[in-house]
Amino acid sequence: MDHGSMPHGTPAEGAMDHSQMNQGDMGQAEASNSSMDHGQMDHSQMNHGQTGSQDMQGMDHSAMQMGSNDDIPLLPPPPEAGSGPARAAVAIWGEEAMNEARRELVRETDGGMRFWFQGDRLEYRAREGVDGYLWDIQGYYGGDIDKFWFKSEGEGSFGEPVEGAEVQALWSRAIAPFFDLQTGVRQDLTGPERTHAVIGIQGIAPYQFEVDVAAFVSNKGDVTARFEGELDQRITQRLILQPRAEIALSAQDIPELGIGAGLDRIEAGLRLRYEFAREFAPYVGVSQEWRIGQSADFARAAGEDPSVTNYVVGMRFWF
Repeated sequence: MDHGSMPHGTPAEGAMDHSQMNQGDMGQAEASNSSMDHGQMDHSQMNHGQTGSQDMQGMDHSAMQMGSNDDIPLLPPPPEAGSGPARAAVAIWGEEAMNEARRELVRETDGGMRFWFQGDRLEYRAREGVDGYLWDIQGYYGGDIDKFWFKSEGEGSFGEPVEGAEVQALWSRAIAPFFDLQTGVRQDLTGPERTHAVIGIQGIAPYQFEVDVAAFVSNKGDVTARFEGELDQRITQRLILQPRAEIALSAQDIPELGIGAGLDRIEAGLRLRYEFAREFAPYVGVSQEWRIGQSADFARAAGEDPSVTNYVVGMRFWF
């Protein structure tokens, strides 16, 4: 199609007549084999009314020689850039609000010391026989790399002595963007006296699994380990379903603690919580516990059921 025959009206002075222009003569000698002659190209085969790959079916893009990025000049920013007031947001939000925002920015980015505390599980447990309770809390004080961690958990039945309770004091060092190496001491508060050396890893595995893995060596030479994992599945912005699992292992029989060698105990649970605020969330759920192998035999010998189902109501909070 000859562009010179198209009724574009009277061209302005200096306008170009595409019907007479051959891009192969425009000084692009290095691309002479791939240049396009617009005077010979049939634009009637092009569909300008559609988008996507179909609208250029009639054009061979391999024949087009586009200019390289080197043709784009690199210019300094215009003089208007940065000419406005240095704190223009003050005129919109006010000096007091902006001062608080600046202080918060400093707190979040200066690597300063912080305190954080979480009650992960504080729950009432309804079950066959005597109902029980459980607590699982943790927190830290420190900066982005090094922290002091403290943890405590325990459980029992109402009207009876506490079945198990412990506290941990740990030094934590960031070894990856989402993982900390932790080492320290664990003290058992019930049963035969035990003090343990602790080494473990805590963090967030792929797909947002929160994991806490630790090995313990007691002052009696007992070697045990524990794995905990949980995952938050958001049903809405406030309603969250959390599957959770815990596995306990032992390198040897510990009869005085009712622990058998190998796989000692498995606990799997499902909790549904509602976050009235991010820092406060009650929940309901169910948790199933199994004692395995020799541990199950120890439980039966003590008159306990090695398999227990708990229906739980609890609260999760942090500050």
